[in-house]
Amino acid sequence: MPTTLDTGNTAWLMASTAMVLLMTPGLAFFYGGMVKTKHVLVMLKMSFVCLALVTLLWLAIGYSLAFGKDIGGWGLIGSPAHWMMHDIGMTSLNGSIPTVIFSAFQMAFAIITVALISGSIAGRATMRGWLWFVVAWTLFVYVPMAHWVFAPGGWVTAHLGALDFAGGMPVEINSGAAGLAVAIVVRKRKDFERETIRPHNLPLVVVGLALLWFGWFGFNAGSALQAGGSAPMAFLNTQLAACGAMVGWPLIEKWRLGHVEMLGVASAAVAGMVAITPACGEVSPIGALVIGFVAGVVCAFAINLKYKLRYDDTLDVVGVHGWGGIVGVLGIGLFATFQMSGKKGLFYGGGIDLLWRQAVGVVVCAAFSFGVTWLIAQAIERTVGFRAAEVYEHVPGAEEEQAYDDETIAEIRRRLVQARVPVAVGTGGAEVGSGSADAELLAELREVLQRREQEK
Repeated sequence: MPTTLDTGNTAWLMASTAMVLLMTPGLAFFYGGMVKTKHVLVMLKMSFVCLALVTLLWLAIGYSLAFGKDIGGWGLIGSPAHWMMHDIGMTSLNGSIPTVIFSAFQMAFAIITVALISGSIAGRATMRGWLWFVVAWTLFVYVPMAHWVFAPGGWVTAHLGALDFAGGMPVEINSGAAGLAVAIVVRKRKDFERETIRPHNLPLVVVGLALLWFGWFGFNAGSALQAGGSAPMAFLNTQLAACGAMVGWPLIEKWRLGHVEMLGVASAAVAGMVAITPACGEVSPIGALVIGFVAGVVCAFAINLKYKLRYDDTLDVVGVHGWGGIVGVLGIGLFATFQMSGKKGLFYGGGIDLLWRQAVGVVVCAAFSFGVTWLIAQAIERTVGFRAAEVYEHVPGAEEEQAYDDETIAEIRRRLVQARVPVAVGTGGAEVGSGSADAELLAELREVLQRREQEK
């Protein structure tokens, strides 16, 4: 490995780091547009708070535990010797790039991973509980798993021999399994099977998707840690998988619903990029296209499992990130090429040797994430409280801030209350002597406002 600074590789990783950091605001918009109006600010805050808290945790101890010298030789956790970036200065190198920018790049991964989980409990978690969860989950779940996969001596790569180019296990499967655990602990909404949340702002969802898509090129191609090598192929494979999924998912949606929705198209693109994350630097373009297509089909079915198994994964983190990550990690065992990864998948003459290693990685990482996350969420629920009030009357921050200016609607409501013609909502009755047309109009306006208030 080079031990001198390469300015080209450094410049590319700095750009990639900025791109990955942009993904968290993109996720905030993506999730924010999918929830009810009254919850949009909470979803934005749940993502943005991760930027602050995880950054501080990463500086304090997270980087050292994830990438410090392995303790005990088991590949389970790193040494805390580099706490507060101790002994890491301007001249410290990780290969051919400064250690500080490598740390910042990996920090961006940690931020987006914990932010992803917020989608599983959108609209029913307290901000207080979420703050505690971000801290505990980052330290006790993400950091160890990052060491397993990303550190040179991690057990998944060094001991098990599985492949994961850009984080299918510590990011995608991890967030999916954790999302399932917190969804169970926080409990489902009342009648969630019959109450489908309609996105209050689909254009905002698409804006979020665009930022995620842009950042994903840095996420995947930046994981090569160089401007050459496998980076260009990882870049292309990311695009191919996203587009493959945008064919597979809509086909299923058309077959099941009779039409294709924009939300499904957006979710399909995310599913494709989730699946190719672990495989982008391990497979050929054809393999990337197939993995993306399969992920689109699988995730289109997987998002409905919550209704059969009765867990309330509000924004389908389990269905998209969990199942999409599984498709991608196992896809390596099928489509890995020797030219790209140095190993052969089942379809390229490698037998099941790589496939079983990938499968073990999936099972162990998912089980660890689910188990520890469940314990963390239970501890928070029993102490500071994690589940919000059933009716969600007091949304955190709503007393000081409103996401949208409803002044005109509020004025109409006041005028209706003060109207001289009293009309009971939904009764169709009017006061004797009043004009029936005015009475009916007032009744209709009140019904519309009442319905809108309930759907917000």
